[in-house]
Amino acid sequence: MTRRPPSRSGGPRTKTPRPPAPDARRVAIEALERIDRDGAYANLLVPAMLSSSGLDERDRGFVTELVYGTTRMRRACDHLVDRFVIDQVVEPVVRAALRIGAYQLAFLGTPAHAAVDATVGATPKRARGFVNAILRRVASSPIDAVGWPDIGTRLSYPDWIVDRLVADLGRDEAMAALAAMNEPATVHVRADGYRQDVASQLVADAVEAGPGLRVADVCAAPGGKATALASTGAMVFAGDVRVGRLSLIVENRRTLGSQNLHVVAADGRGLPWRDNAFDRVLVDAPCSGLGALRRRPDARWRITPDSIDRLVDVQRALIDEAVRVLAPDGMLVYSVCTLSNAESRGIDAYVAAAHPELVPVVVEGAPWRRDERGARLLPQDEGTDGMCLFRYRYR
Repeated sequence: MTRRPPSRSGGPRTKTPRPPAPDARRVAIEALERIDRDGAYANLLVPAMLSSSGLDERDRGFVTELVYGTTRMRRACDHLVDRFVIDQVVEPVVRAALRIGAYQLAFLGTPAHAAVDATVGATPKRARGFVNAILRRVASSPIDAVGWPDIGTRLSYPDWIVDRLVADLGRDEAMAALAAMNEPATVHVRADGYRQDVASQLVADAVEAGPGLRVADVCAAPGGKATALASTGAMVFAGDVRVGRLSLIVENRRTLGSQNLHVVAADGRGLPWRDNAFDRVLVDAPCSGLGALRRRPDARWRITPDSIDRLVDVQRALIDEAVRVLAPDGMLVYSVCTLSNAESRGIDAYVAAAHPELVPVVVEGAPWRRDERGARLLPQDEGTDGMCLFRYRYR
């Protein structure tokens, strides 16, 4: 066998060329397939895939836009495509490619030749002819010419979410909220460098923590509000029932240097603290998240109507236990990033009946809207997550 002589430097004569980075659309198609087929969470899956993708920063941003945007607008994209898919079962990877193509055409404004050709090129070879034919028909048949069949399809939400928000907010406010939650989430950075939505920062402010006060954050992971509370000089005890997520609080405490933040594995329905131990208790309760759907693109397809009923039971139990550990003249703050009346006004009605010792302390002033005995922030108000907030003084 003839051997190639070494180069003068002692190494190989030629370098193996670096393999090209994976196509951004191919990564996006794989991500969408895993979200749809395996139930993967977009906010966990996308960063993990991007970290090993070899894509540059620009292409990473494009993948994120494709996956998050297509997931949000999934129902609308399916409608655009299914007009031309006649009696044919479409496998998940092909469905993902069709959705990404439709999203580029209808919502990103990508030129038809670029959207179609590049998406077809990222599709498995066996399906390229089919995807090409369907996307070309989508491109040549703009939706404005035929209209949308209903609001849920046009705005890409399950019908029950549309109906629930219309009933709870009124039609105009509900439509504005649903439209706002189809926009990409804005990144907000606190003065200490922590990324946190402004609505969550406002909740932390409403606790009115400060030096000398003992504060419990009973549903604290990942620790954004807990670290904000600790920054006031208060002694903060952050608990969460999900042991696996406690490490997030610990890491945020380390990063921000929150020496007065103590992390505890605890179920908020059975806290390990004595009666009347805290001057402030924050119950940022698990909820349906119907105010934060722009940030959690796949959540709208996971939540079901009966989820709210189950969550209300949890929220009531959290309130009961929070009252037990609250000191006389202390303040309890209840917040949820949802817009459903059952999880906001309904919980306040429960508090009024079950805990008459709690006197409402309403947050006043913009951007909060007065909402009976509490306050509400809608997604369209300030470009933030939607949030409901109730405060009570223990008398």
